[in-house]
Amino acid sequence: MKMKNIISILLCMHLLASCTSYKKVPYMQNSDELAKIEQLTTAFEARVQPKDLITIQVLAPEEPSISYIYNFTASTPRQESTNTALTSQPAIVPYLVDNDGTINFPMIGKLYVAGKTRREIEALVLDKIKGSFKKEPIVTMRFNNFKVSVIGEVNRPGTITINNERVNVLEAIALAGDLTIYGRRDNVMLLREYPDGKKEIHELNLNDISFLNSPYYYLQQNDILYITPNKTKAKNSDVGNSTTLWFSATSILISLTSLLYNILR
Repeated sequence: MKMKNIISILLCMHLLASCTSYKKVPYMQNSDELAKIEQLTTAFEARVQPKDLITIQVLAPEEPSISYIYNFTASTPRQESTNTALTSQPAIVPYLVDNDGTINFPMIGKLYVAGKTRREIEALVLDKIKGSFKKEPIVTMRFNNFKVSVIGEVNRPGTITINNERVNVLEAIALAGDLTIYGRRDNVMLLREYPDGKKEIHELNLNDISFLNSPYYYLQQNDILYITPNKTKAKNSDVGNSTTLWFSATSILISLTSLLYNILR
């Protein structure tokens, strides 16, 4: 009976150690303090970095022959829904921003785009080409490879492609299936690499409402979020490797002792 009591106590201690404190689970616990925080009012805009893929298209419906020469295209046959005949339609090819932060734009040459937002690049291109048109053309720019990665204690770790060029920390976590119960809400690590190659790690506390006003609340392309495991996960890992073996050995010894006792009594 004493041995069984000891085992029961050990099991209870293990279960208690596995319970994660509720206080560490909810996000933004002090939400009532949001009104006291001086919030940022500038809308986030992604900025181009070296090695980005971007698409720039010039549209001038009244002068298509002129706009065509400013578009970086490749002729690809495409089946039109209203016509069974194959027609050659220009497909816009993305530019790869080189290490110097430039692209080679048709009829213009080198354009420095690193560090610029979508609107700034559109204005830059328009200023360079508008003299060639009777009526001001439309210039549109898009990111082709805006992606972030979420790893660690989430339900679906991996790399996520963002279509609208804007994603915040909570949205990225949601796309990764939310944190597991073992993920630390108070110590989310953000790894960011800058255009000059410099790397920084920033800690975010999702339990504190003030992180909504953090300069790292919105993610940049190629950011990596690492959700660190809590102590409970570490303890469970130890249980899986060594403690389980200990419990198994103890169970065998108890069984043998019980068998010998029944034989010898």
